Amino acid sequence: MSAAWAAVAIVGLATIAIKSSGALLIHGRELPERLGGVIALLAPAMLAALVVTNTFGGDHSLELDPRAAGLAAAAVPLALRAPLLVVVITAAATAAVVRAV
Repeated sequence: MSAAWAAVAIVGLATIAIKSSGALLIHGRELPERLGGVIALLAPAMLAALVVTNTFGGDHSLELDPRAAGLAAAAVPLALRAPLLVVVITAAATAAVVRAV
């Protein structure tokens, strides 16, 4: 087993432990409303941070490449409440056209 797979296994086990400890500690009680609202916003915030980091992140610099054009193009169908498949196809096609040009 390589070091990368060992790290994946350790992180997976830690994730399972953390998620199960929450259920054990709360033990049937309701979460406070404020905490529930914060938890509901964590996943979208983490996803947005991941998208921005992978799209614009470089070696200590801001990179504007075809991925940025694809992300900008994806904003249009998102604003129009198009299905996710349309959003993904729009972003991929825009990035492909920008790379070809």
